[in-house]
Amino acid sequence: MAKFLLNDFMIKDHIVSALKEDIGYGDISTDFITAGIDKNKKFEIYLRTREEGILCGTDPFRLVFEILAKDDVKVEFYKEDGDTIVPNEPVAKIMGSPRYILTGERLSLNYIQRMSGIATFTRKFQDVASPYGVRVVDTRKNTPNFRLFEKYAVKVGGGHLHRFNLCDCVMLKDNHIALMGGSIEDAVKKVRENISHAHKIEVECDTIEQVKKCLYAGADIIMLDNMTLDMIRECVALINKSAIIEVSGNVNLKNLEDIAKTGVDIISSSAIVAKAPTLDLGFDYID
Repeated sequence: MAKFLLNDFMIKDHIVSALKEDIGYGDISTDFITAGIDKNKKFEIYLRTREEGILCGTDPFRLVFEILAKDDVKVEFYKEDGDTIVPNEPVAKIMGSPRYILTGERLSLNYIQRMSGIATFTRKFQDVASPYGVRVVDTRKNTPNFRLFEKYAVKVGGGHLHRFNLCDCVMLKDNHIALMGGSIEDAVKKVRENISHAHKIEVECDTIEQVKKCLYAGADIIMLDNMTLDMIRECVALINKSAIIEVSGNVNLKNLEDIAKTGVDIISSSAIVAKAPTLDLGFDYID
């Protein structure tokens, strides 16, 4: 698992900010309910899922309580990120101060439900594409300031990652080309003269003529945007492995296999993040 994407030091600031937003000046429900209760009283509750899926987000879940309660709450997971979870089977046990468990409940669930939902949805896409040797990748259509968690969830679900941000690689779209008078060749040449040798150049194309220009210009990755299956097949034959071929635009589970069969290398889709349903997990108190 790509844990380097989700090191504790990278996510603690996010969780602290989220706790400040959620708690405000105090959890008035929990604080007043627990007032006068023996401070040594321990609360035990279980994390369970109401539907089958792929678990993701155990580290943010754990860190919510670590930051909020220090040593007053312990979290014991029975599963790891990437494992399949099924209804009625305990996923984790949370033990400790009832005040901190109840205050951190919603936020910890927000992380793990959202991330598990993305991992689960991504797995469905990648399972369809894998038999054809095709990678399903995400896009930059992410939730602002939550990209780190969403991309990690894609990886946990078996998917692959496109650029993380604008400095990862060059992606020339129609508006970039327009600024160069419509010349793909001039645009590729200009960025090639300025970027690091470690960066690739990707160009978005929606016509076969543009693909031909990309080949002449020496683009590293050619994105076939919103093309028909017949156009994609023609481009695959034309490119003939001289560049990485990515398909994007209106990709869904219904047309994914047909696209994968064309011989492309990459299928990118914002849907694996933007349209992923939240996985239904919750806390169950066992008396």
